[in-house]
Amino acid sequence: MNTRTRRSILAGAPAAFGLAGLILSACGGDAGESAAPAAPSTGGAAKGAPVKIGASVSTTGSNGKTGQYQVEAYQLWAEQINARGGLLGRPVEMVILDDQSDPTVGTKLYEKLINEDKVDLVLGPYSSGVTQAVSTVTEKYKYPMLSAGASASDIWKRNYKYVFGVYSVAESYFYGVIDLAKKNGLKTIAIINEDTVFPKATAAGTAEYARKEGFRIVFQEQYPTKVTDLSSLITKLKAAKPEVLVGGSYQPDSVLITRQAKELDLNVKMLAFSVGAAMPEFGEGLGKDADFIFGPSMWEPSLKTKGNSEFEASYKKKWNRDPDYHSATGFAGGQILEAAVLKAKSLDREKIREALSTLETDTVLPGKYKVDDTGTQLSHIPVVIQWQGKDKPVIGPDAMATAKPKFPMPEWKGR
Repeated sequence: MNTRTRRSILAGAPAAFGLAGLILSACGGDAGESAAPAAPSTGGAAKGAPVKIGASVSTTGSNGKTGQYQVEAYQLWAEQINARGGLLGRPVEMVILDDQSDPTVGTKLYEKLINEDKVDLVLGPYSSGVTQAVSTVTEKYKYPMLSAGASASDIWKRNYKYVFGVYSVAESYFYGVIDLAKKNGLKTIAIINEDTVFPKATAAGTAEYARKEGFRIVFQEQYPTKVTDLSSLITKLKAAKPEVLVGGSYQPDSVLITRQAKELDLNVKMLAFSVGAAMPEFGEGLGKDADFIFGPSMWEPSLKTKGNSEFEASYKKKWNRDPDYHSATGFAGGQILEAAVLKAKSLDREKIREALSTLETDTVLPGKYKVDDTGTQLSHIPVVIQWQGKDKPVIGPDAMATAKPKFPMPEWKGR
C-alpha cells in the first residue's frame, strides 16, 4: 500500500476541543522505510478491516514541539508495520488527536476515541500530567495503554492494571548527573522545577538521591507552568552559590533558565536539565550557550540497540529531521504493542493486558521492556548527554559513552 497521510478537522467535535480535533491517520507504508520489528511480521499484504489505534498527543500548547516527535514516531511505526503485512494480517490505522497540552482536553479525547471513534487499541499521550489524567479513562474502559511519553511514578501508584511504562521513571532521571558531580568532588546542589506532575517527580527523586550521595541542597524551589520570567528566582539562586544546578523542566523553560542565568551571571560548575537538554532544539536555539550543559536522555542515535540505525535512517527519510528521544520512545511504544498483540494472538484487550504484564522484549531503547506488577518499567537504561559544541554525545554510563565529559562549566563572562 502507498503511504497516505490524511489531515482533517473532526466534524461535530465539541467547540471546547478547539484545535484538538485534528486527526492524523496513517495507513500503508514505503517498503524502503524498514526498521527491525518488535516481533516477527505476519507476512503478506495487509487486508480486511483496519485495526484502529487511537492516541491524543500534544501538537500544540506548551509541549507541542515535543509531542510532535511522538506523533511522527507513531505514524512511522504504523506505516512500517503495514509494509510488513499489518497487525495480525490487518492494516493499522492511527487516529491521533491533539490535546493542546491540556490534561482536561486529553481526558475528553480518550473518551471520544473509545466511545465515538471505536478504536480497537490505544497508545499513550505526551507528558505525565496528561497521561495521569487520561489513564483514568483507559482504566475505566479497560484499554491497556503504553505510556510512551510519560514517566512520573505517581502514574503507577494507584493500583491501576491497564497502564504500562515504556521508559525509566522521572525520579531516576538525574542519578547519572549526580554520580558525575560526586565523582568530580562537588558537594552543593540547587534544584528548581516547574509545578507540574513530571518536573515535581524529577525534583523529588533528585533531592532524595542527592542527599543519599552526601550533597547539601542549598536551594530548592518551584516555578509556575508557562513561565516567561525567572529573573527573581535566579537572583535568589545566585545568592545560594550552588555548585550544581538541576532543572526539572521541559524544553521552553530550560532555554529560558539558561538565557537568564547568562544575563544575570549565575555561574555553576555543572548545569543540567531534564527534558529540554536532550532535544535538538535546545542546542539549535541556544547555540554556544548550550555548551557544557548536561541532561538525561532515554535514547540516542549512537546506541547499539536492536534496529536503532534503521529507525534513525527511516525517521530522517520520512520527516527530514533527526529524531530525538521522544521519537524513539513513541516508536518503542508501537514496537511493544505489536509484540504484545502477537504474543496474545488476538486483539482481545484482556489478553493484550496479560501479555504486556509478562512481556520481555527489545526495542530501539537501551535495555528491555519489562514491567513489575504495577506496570512500572524496570529494565530501561537512561543515558547522560552533554552539549559539546554542536554535538551532544553520550557521556554515561561508561559502557555506552561516545565521549568524555567536559568539566567544569566555565563562567559566562569567560567564554
